[in-house]
Amino acid sequence: MHAGNDDSAAPSSSASSSSSRTPPRSAGSSQRDWAEMRPLASGGITLLNAHFTEHRFERHSHETYSIGVTRSGVQTFACRGARHASLAGDVILFNPDEPHDGSRGTDVGFGYSILYVDAALVHALVADRAAFGAGGASHAARYFKAPVVRDPQGALLLQQAVAAVAERQESLHGEELTSRALVTLLGRHGETRTRWAGNCLDAGRQRMALVREYLDAHFADDVTVQALATQAGLSRAHLTRAFTATYGMAPHAYLNMVRIRQAQAALRRGNAVADVAAACGFADQSHMTRRFKGQVGMAPARWLANMRDC
Repeated sequence: MHAGNDDSAAPSSSASSSSSRTPPRSAGSSQRDWAEMRPLASGGITLLNAHFTEHRFERHSHETYSIGVTRSGVQTFACRGARHASLAGDVILFNPDEPHDGSRGTDVGFGYSILYVDAALVHALVADRAAFGAGGASHAARYFKAPVVRDPQGALLLQQAVAAVAERQESLHGEELTSRALVTLLGRHGETRTRWAGNCLDAGRQRMALVREYLDAHFADDVTVQALATQAGLSRAHLTRAFTATYGMAPHAYLNMVRIRQAQAALRRGNAVADVAAACGFADQSHMTRRFKGQVGMAPARWLANMRDC
């Protein structure tokens, strides 16, 4: 994330029309906002198909690589210190832990498909490919340079991968096509290290790392700014500015993100939603549901049903 840039900058993209087909959805889905997730049975890859008109994503990031294509409308998001717009046919490329939000760019909303791919799988793929190429693994592209690009062939490869991952009993095909799309997109739009992360390597980053570690460990607590400032040895006002400049989101947004990740893990272990909400630091079940929908795009129970349906 580029420190000091304005996330209210005008969108940057080019106009286009969509040629992709909207994926099917269940009969119970809303006519305006809907989302469906599907994890690949073999693990490491999860597909999200969605259309949103009213929903706005809170600022968050993913531990995974996120590669997707906008199918219809315009989606806008703040990322790397600027506001971007992804039009129908554009490719979305987020590196792991890259903060962003998301909302509609026009009144008709936007539809998109996105694949969340475990970082370990991507790094193994890059290393394996580099072993058979020139220059070695240290020179292989493993991060995306821009969060949205215009690449019709890359979009087509992504659509093919999305279709394969969506098919039951086709995990092998889904993995193969996702790998092909990743290799192509990294080759065209990748770099060996992230420039946005390089800007975070200032003298105060070690102190901010202590703050992040504190939030990771105390996600169930009612954390205060003063507690974080004490960890960093900074004033309360400076703490929030420094953390946001380093990690691209305010401390409260990061804490909510950690709580949601912990809640997802607990739900998949079979814990009741109300118990998970209490254990993960939310005021109550409705509080967790609001924050969950703000980051994931669907309520906890629906998300869990989607993740089990593989």
